[in-house]
Amino acid sequence: MVKGYVILEDGTVYKGKSFGAEGEALGEVVFNTSLTGYQEIITDPSYNRQAVVMTYPQIGNYGVNREDVESDRVHVEGLIVREACAYPSNFTAVMSLGEYLRQEGVVGIEKVDTRSLTRHIREAGSMKAVLYAGTKEPDVAALAKKAHEWEGLSGVDSVREVTCSEPYVFTGTPERPVPQDGKYNVVAIDYGVKSNILRMLSRAGCRVTVVPAQTTATEILAMNPHGVFLSNGPGDPSAVTYAHTTIRELIGTVPLFGICLGHQLLTIAYGGAAYKLKFGHHGGNHPIQNRTTGSVEITAQNHCYCTDMNSLSHTTVEETHVNLNDETCAGIRDRKNRVLAVQYHPEASPGPHDSAYLFREFIDMINDYISEKNKGFTECQSVRIYTK
Repeated sequence: MVKGYVILEDGTVYKGKSFGAEGEALGEVVFNTSLTGYQEIITDPSYNRQAVVMTYPQIGNYGVNREDVESDRVHVEGLIVREACAYPSNFTAVMSLGEYLRQEGVVGIEKVDTRSLTRHIREAGSMKAVLYAGTKEPDVAALAKKAHEWEGLSGVDSVREVTCSEPYVFTGTPERPVPQDGKYNVVAIDYGVKSNILRMLSRAGCRVTVVPAQTTATEILAMNPHGVFLSNGPGDPSAVTYAHTTIRELIGTVPLFGICLGHQLLTIAYGGAAYKLKFGHHGGNHPIQNRTTGSVEITAQNHCYCTDMNSLSHTTVEETHVNLNDETCAGIRDRKNRVLAVQYHPEASPGPHDSAYLFREFIDMINDYISEKNKGFTECQSVRIYTK
């Protein structure tokens, strides 16, 4: 048996058994309350530099397939579960979760008391850890010291580690192609984008061009977009300084739609602030209230940072959604400048689809923008004809 250890920076140790790759992994440990969707979770770039504890007791029972990936690789530093299913049963499965982790070189540890670990994180807050999988006994004290001295997430630009290197047109995958006849030209800035977000934009009628996070506003506007999407992504929004500049220059030029990290980056671009939550929001069952309609949506969430609405009191930004668990900001809007952003995942994968209407609202903003441009062009043409 290959031993498994979760060694937290405060010296707390959780023993288990390896079911993934052997070795060591450094990451910030967070817990996710989703009942299903582990494949989407571990391939979400937003989890870069993090190790995920799944609170549901059995993980892996339907295996891993070729369709339910949100990027081109596993992004979690490690996965911690109570029980990993070694013999999955599903007609789409091509391998077990453990085989997938070993193939990707990612540490996975099972037989851990995940209830205790989750309670510890809730009380003490998210903390850095070393995950160890091997046949030898680890030096626990040395690994706890290593975890404590690791730089973690705060102040680190994690986006550089996950963004694309070159622009590309999103066409989907061979298993899940998307239509290419959309009427709206949308540029998606890749801070760690999930594939299902791009699929939802495509289904809404957009031709999506994905660009690296460092792309400037001048370069984006030269592509003549009808709208710009600001993607989800990992880490500390305050460290992605080039994004603040780009977004600040885009506000008021074209409609903007941000999700998760995109939401936080918009906050900072407006001159506001984002702060780190004690243990973050990670799961597929978080209640959000829409301030405009009063309705409650059950949402998928994955973020460690949050918008401070008081820091935006000097702006034209209003709060549109609030998290009912802790009353934190979950959505903002600037109607004057056609800006919309939410601190959760309306595209789900995994999770419910209660909030898919937000993609339609983005398209509505784009249509208003196009109508205004066409009206201005018509008026200009009329003046030219009259003067002739």
